[in-house]
Amino acid sequence: MQFGYTVLFVPDVAAAIAFYDAAFGLKAKMVNQAFGMLDTGSTTLAFGWEDNERKELADAGSQLAFRPNIAGGEPAGIQISLIAQNVQTAYDKAISAGAIGVYPPRQMPWGQWVSRVRDLNGVLISIVTAPRF
Repeated sequence: MQFGYTVLFVPDVAAAIAFYDAAFGLKAKMVNQAFGMLDTGSTTLAFGWEDNERKELADAGSQLAFRPNIAGGEPAGIQISLIAQNVQTAYDKAISAGAIGVYPPRQMPWGQWVSRVRDLNGVLISIVTAPRF
């Protein structure tokens, strides 16, 4: 078994793909109305369409109820971490593209630089340097 990819369910797949390109420079591998994937390295970040009318995930009739990510609400109990060479530059670019700052870059006691933002749907994103452990 190995980790394949993460899917974030969003109300507008194309808007999410465009945001991640503008904020983080991540390019689309594929995108349509219901699903999109970004070129993110060895693992893939993907987006699936959420049916806000019925409050369910819109994948092949799953009819699975969910709590949507909401920009102004509390973030879900998950975080996406993106590794950057220069965390300050990456943080600034994300903010200028519309990300909401949670906290600016700071160096942690173990030497790693860490910052956090939220995307246009309220998903928590950590922008960090590569861990040294």
